[in-house]
Amino acid sequence: QVQLVESGGGLVQPGESLKLSCAASGSFFSIGSMGWYRQAPGKQRELVASITSSGIPNYADSVKGRFAISRDNAKNTVFLQMNSLKPEDTAVYYCNVQATVAPTYRERERWGQGTQVTVSS
Repeated sequence: QVQLVESGGGLVQPGESLKLSCAASGSFFSIGSMGWYRQAPGKQRELVASITSSGIPNYADSVKGRFAISRDNAKNTVFLQMNSLKPEDTAVYYCNVQATVAPTYRERERWGQGTQVTVSS
């Protein structure tokens, strides 16, 4: 199994910054792509940013130039640095990983528990 533990959310004012972390643990052979999604009240979950196992990032247009995704493969952790936060960034942020799990070598997608980010004056 794979467990994802998220941290770093909170309440900030517009223009401020937050850094989210998501650490993977459990019975897996390897982790491929990792990413961050968000879900605002009454809306569907949407991709914010993703990063391949080799470190190639992809961003939603709404966060380009403001957010940066990175990963530490030695710690099985993905980060999301969020700068210049806007009220429309308010959402629950979920990390997502693709893992090859033990003992079957099956490819599985797993989600973190979510962390609340609120941007308000």
